[in-house]
Amino acid sequence: MAITVAYVDTQAIGSTEFSIITDTTYDIAANSTADGVYQIFLDLQDMTTSDELQVRVYEKVRAADTQRIVYQANIFGPQSSDFVTPALVLMHGWDVTLDAIAGTVTVNYTILKVA
Repeated sequence: MAITVAYVDTQAIGSTEFSIITDTTYDIAANSTADGVYQIFLDLQDMTTSDELQVRVYEKVRAADTQRIVYQANIFGPQSSDFVTPALVLMHGWDVTLDAIAGTVTVNYTILKVA
């Protein structure tokens, strides 16, 4: 199976939940149905002592269901290493969001896909 880069960019994340896959403010109606196994990589070297970043992955249990959080992590303060999620099987209507709970954080990100 091939590994590909599904999404890659840099974004200044503020206090509004930001969707990596739509490159805009999170909207439950805007999601991806591209099947695959995905893993999210974040470079958080910009974080300072007062920063907090929330990472969320949304998915539907069945295609007709409501999109809900299936993975969440809150990251605090300066980071000496990159943040990597576990590999997740996504397909029914998924999204990956970033939200600065405190501060503004510039994040370099890549989402890799195995399919």
